[in-house]
Amino acid sequence: MCGITGIMVPAGTELDQGLLRAMTNEIGHRGPDGDGFYFGQTVALGHRRLSIIDIEGGSQPMYCADRQVVLSFNGEIYNFRHLRRELEALGRQFRTQSDTEVLLEAYLEWGQACVTRLRGMFAFAIWDNRSQELFLARDRLGIKPLYYCLLPDGTFLFASELKAILKHKRVMRKLRVDALEDFLTLGYVPDPKSIVAGVSKLSPACILVKRQGSPDLSETNYWEPDLEQRDANAYADQTELVERLEDAVHMRMIADVPLGAFLSGGVDSSAVVALMSKNSNAPVETCAIGSEDPEFDESGYAQLAADHFGTRHRLRLASANDGFLLDRMATVFDEPFSDLSALPTYRVCGLAREKVKVCLSGDGGDELFAGYRRHRFHMLEEHLRGVLPLGIRRPIFKPLAALYPKLDRAPQFLRAKSTFEALGRSSAEAYCHTVSKTPDRDRYRLHTSKMKKALSGYHPHERFKELGDKVKGVDALSMVQYIDLKTYLPGDILTKVDRTSMAHSLEVRVPILDHKFVEYAMRLPHETRIVEGQGKAVFKNALRGILPDDILYRPKRGFDVPIGNWLRNELVPELNKLEKSEALLDTGLISRSGIRSLVDEHIREARDHHTTLWSLLCLERSLGNLGLSL
Repeated sequence: MCGITGIMVPAGTELDQGLLRAMTNEIGHRGPDGDGFYFGQTVALGHRRLSIIDIEGGSQPMYCADRQVVLSFNGEIYNFRHLRRELEALGRQFRTQSDTEVLLEAYLEWGQACVTRLRGMFAFAIWDNRSQELFLARDRLGIKPLYYCLLPDGTFLFASELKAILKHKRVMRKLRVDALEDFLTLGYVPDPKSIVAGVSKLSPACILVKRQGSPDLSETNYWEPDLEQRDANAYADQTELVERLEDAVHMRMIADVPLGAFLSGGVDSSAVVALMSKNSNAPVETCAIGSEDPEFDESGYAQLAADHFGTRHRLRLASANDGFLLDRMATVFDEPFSDLSALPTYRVCGLAREKVKVCLSGDGGDELFAGYRRHRFHMLEEHLRGVLPLGIRRPIFKPLAALYPKLDRAPQFLRAKSTFEALGRSSAEAYCHTVSKTPDRDRYRLHTSKMKKALSGYHPHERFKELGDKVKGVDALSMVQYIDLKTYLPGDILTKVDRTSMAHSLEVRVPILDHKFVEYAMRLPHETRIVEGQGKAVFKNALRGILPDDILYRPKRGFDVPIGNWLRNELVPELNKLEKSEALLDTGLISRSGIRSLVDEHIREARDHHTTLWSLLCLERSLGNLGLSL
């Protein structure tokens, strides 16, 4: 696990070696075990190493035998031993025991198609001096990040994190307005955008080629999950599900350094720990973050799972003081990021790093097996959308939504405003509304006239509609799960895990997101995911007898913190500063009166605006940290 950087300049242009070193040092937290550089005539590659496999022999950048091809690689290739045997049979020779060399030889043997053979998490760059091509690739699910930027003078930059690219003085620190609107809506900036105009993220499952002398970038998608093929037999034999997951877990236990796991006490992390324990000769090192607030504390379930599987378990409690990590989060994420679970995730990564260098996590189970409450609600709404066409629903439910009061503190069955709003939309638009951190009705209060003009009618649901149209014809549940795989999973969940773990120089592996396991899960009939109102039904059924029933059938809770209470108590002074914030108001895009009204309603407990207000606090820190302007 590492950090990578690179520069490509037009022929005849001087290559700034000092710049590349500065870019690479900027992400030193991703690889504190060493650095390395390649300086060619027009291309330079940088590398920061967190040594996990072949500690002595895996240094980078790595060259082929004649030094015409060089690789800088961030990630792990879990099937590297299988690929090595295949390559050796083809005559390839190896000097090290590292997966890095296997990747390099795979490129030499199969070219850019090598990515289709890789099973793992990765973002890498290969400079091929023979063809004068720079080849970038990112793993299928977007576990590892990769930013890039093409400057007007033809200079091309890439790096694992945005902060490294911003070391180049000619990268304009201009705010991308539609990305700002995406963030205010979703709480993150979805791929391929970044918050900085002119800087992009390479999308998951994509390769990008920059050829010397060509002004163009060539980007190609190399993998898509198959949503149309269904395998009823796969559901009938649920032992196969556990066997496939165990294979993914076992592959991710390969390491030459201490290894452990996150254990929240939920189904997904408990399943991973169960299979790790089965494949380990010693007790698994596990850790969890609890809460001082009993309403948000799940540490009892984590302890239950730890006791059941005999792990060496450690616990630390989150407190209101964690709310003051705002400044730290801005430097960890660079871009604005407001997922509340980033705070306990940051804490649990720090706790894990005290004992281990690699951790396995249970991320991905809710996306694959429809474990979120929003999946169930969407399907209930979808039944009504199926009965009434949009042309009838919109004039009925849109006025109802406008008239119905927002009853945040009322019983669940009386909180129908959001449902009415969703029913007045198309399926993809409704799902965007459902996952929004700040719904339209509140977000528009934050818009100035300048913001409205700059957006020119743009709405973040456009990306959801685009993705929905791409898989038109599949069932409604698979459609929203596909949207999750392309937006929420890489943009929120995996970004959160990557940045918080790498901030502590910790590698996190996600076996549930092994692409072979993802492909298998997508073949299961969609009717097996939500059964009698229970999400993840097929996953839980397969794990019966492996996990205790108290874990399998416990109420689902997110990895959350009581931020709503903090924002009415300890963090009130931070809220009161928002309406005077130069970072927010100097853009001319955010309304001072809109901020004031949201803060006032939240503190008076007239409305619960904690997700929006936390987003504004995160945005303020991020914009100030990045120094962005219009």
